[in-house]
Amino acid sequence: MLFNSLHFLLFFTLVTLLFFSLSGRKRVGLLLLASCYFYAAYIPAYLLILFLVIAIDYQAGLWIEASEGKKRRNWLIASLVANVALLAFFKYYDFANDNITYLLERIGYVNPLPSLSLLAPGIVLPIGLSFHTFQSMSYTIEVYRGNQKAERSLAHYALYVLFYPQLVAGPIERPQNVLPQLHDLPGFNWARVRSGLLMMAGGMFKKVVIADRLALLVDPAFGHVNNTNGTSLLIAAVAYSIQIYCDFSGYSDIAIGAGRVMGVRMMENFRTPYLATSVTDFWRRWHISLSTWFRDYVYIPLGGNRKSPARTYLNTLTIFGLSGLWHGASWKFVFWGLLHGFMLIIEQRWRRYRRDKQAHLTKVEQAEYALQGASTSLIAPILTFAFVTLAWIFFRANSFADAGLIIKKIATDHQEPIRMALSQTELLFAGGLVLLLRFEPYWIELVDRVSARVFWVAFPLLAVVCYFFGVFTSNQFIYFQF
Repeated sequence: MLFNSLHFLLFFTLVTLLFFSLSGRKRVGLLLLASCYFYAAYIPAYLLILFLVIAIDYQAGLWIEASEGKKRRNWLIASLVANVALLAFFKYYDFANDNITYLLERIGYVNPLPSLSLLAPGIVLPIGLSFHTFQSMSYTIEVYRGNQKAERSLAHYALYVLFYPQLVAGPIERPQNVLPQLHDLPGFNWARVRSGLLMMAGGMFKKVVIADRLALLVDPAFGHVNNTNGTSLLIAAVAYSIQIYCDFSGYSDIAIGAGRVMGVRMMENFRTPYLATSVTDFWRRWHISLSTWFRDYVYIPLGGNRKSPARTYLNTLTIFGLSGLWHGASWKFVFWGLLHGFMLIIEQRWRRYRRDKQAHLTKVEQAEYALQGASTSLIAPILTFAFVTLAWIFFRANSFADAGLIIKKIATDHQEPIRMALSQTELLFAGGLVLLLRFEPYWIELVDRVSARVFWVAFPLLAVVCYFFGVFTSNQFIYFQF
């Protein structure tokens, strides 16, 4: 069930009306049933996988809390292995099998393992598996660390994993934030409801008016690289940077807004990432729930930046390589992640160099050095956006070969006139919409404390704009595939 569909609009309206007509545990029951229906709208059979994940981690949390010493750690490891095994089987089996086949063929052997399609005909990746697996794992880790008490209520724990607004594409929540709210779901509050509805409308605007319109430009260019010149590919690459942001942050806004309507405050997932002044800063603003997950549960346990510089760099590459693999079972995603990891290492070394150099300067030289830094910071967001866009080419391209050809054409092929799937008028219109993103910080402030008068102007206006200027096709959200 896509957020940008009439099906979801009717579903959300009905569930919300029923939610506010009930009280107490009946609300939890309603949300559980609604969330199961929401997920079953994709592939009903995969609800069984969700139920299995819930059962494993619910029981593991109880056993971890009840045990001591090594036994606690063993229960945690068992639950993590079970979760990772499910994720690996559905998402990475064919990727690993293809690589094993390639290596064995190089030395004259045949891989005896069948592909997943032969092993389990008709099987596909369960939608949102990476998201709800990570969310469920965060629960057992936090119980093990003593930051979260084991949840006694199976219904509340199940809702923590299943809660439909963020079930298939995040934000990847933490139990300390969501579980207490699920135990104390508030009644109707008009200020909170209008804030949530306006956030949902803004997210829908990003998705159907900006992201899906830019997709009309991006998809033909990336799909026919050989027949597209460098200038057109450059425009398409920049457009994809905006498309993926509006698509994913639009989903997050709808999810967070829907949760807010029902009194569940979810974590912020984006913070104007394309205003970042460095790649390090970009990752403080982009997909915050995933980047903080890897930071807290992988990077810091590996030693973070508390070890030697070499170990810190290795830790950085590890989490970004894993982040790339999380996004997709393909070497192009791993390369995309490592590209960001190497840039973070370069920035770390550059900051250390500047800090060491500044320590040996006179006060006058330090002032001059600071002015140089200030002038550099003016172009830093442009340079950061350029690097992020370059990296997105590998993320979006159909193959490494296509990515290489795109970059080559962008660097050399600018002789032919621009040929895009959109007309010049549509291109200018899309560019104007993109400029609106510059005012997003003010929009966020407006949503958080919107008055009734402003709501009754902004909400209908956004609805009308989405209806008349939106692209309503079967376009699912980009991050659904992860």
